[in-house]
Amino acid sequence: TFMLCFVVLNVAAAKKNAQEKNQYYGLAIGFVIIAGAYGAGAVSGGCFNPAVALGIDMSSAWLGFGWCLHYIACELVGAALAALFFSIVRPEDFGAEKTATTELVSEFLGTFFLVLTVGLNVLAKSPAGAFSIAASLTSMIYALGDVSGAHFNPAVTAAIFFSGRAPDLNHWKAGSFMCTQVAGGISAAFTYALIRKFNTFALGP
Repeated sequence: TFMLCFVVLNVAAAKKNAQEKNQYYGLAIGFVIIAGAYGAGAVSGGCFNPAVALGIDMSSAWLGFGWCLHYIACELVGAALAALFFSIVRPEDFGAEKTATTELVSEFLGTFFLVLTVGLNVLAKSPAGAFSIAASLTSMIYALGDVSGAHFNPAVTAAIFFSGRAPDLNHWKAGSFMCTQVAGGISAAFTYALIRKFNTFALGP
């Protein structure tokens, strides 16, 4: 729900995108559902919407009712956090100036959701893991591409730095991007391990 609301805010509500009257926001939002349904769907059913949670719970009320209340509470917390982080990555929308921290938060979040999607798909043995992972990356690029460049990968940052095609990507900025991306990836790894009760997987050939 956090990712869904965060992408909606960035592609449909951010002043820059709203002024451009872009037509890609539906695609970006739809890709979040694809990413989450295959990744987190095996854990919670992939509701991501209080109306969906309530509807499912009511349609099976004779089997027991009440879980929707827990789902709705978590989804509303996710929505509130999305609004908070939206204000951090889009300070211009709130009368503040963009800073280096804005870009680092953007890179952290993008890498976090990419790695989280990878881990959840692998652990769920998803039949469409590649599609889900690609959808996650696509939606976050749509959401944050104009904030930090949407690298979300230390190798990508290194390639752009060595190519010299981004004059503003100096040594300090490239290094801070890469460290932030690593931190986002590690945080995501512990998150998917916690979600799956530490049923993780080893890296191997």
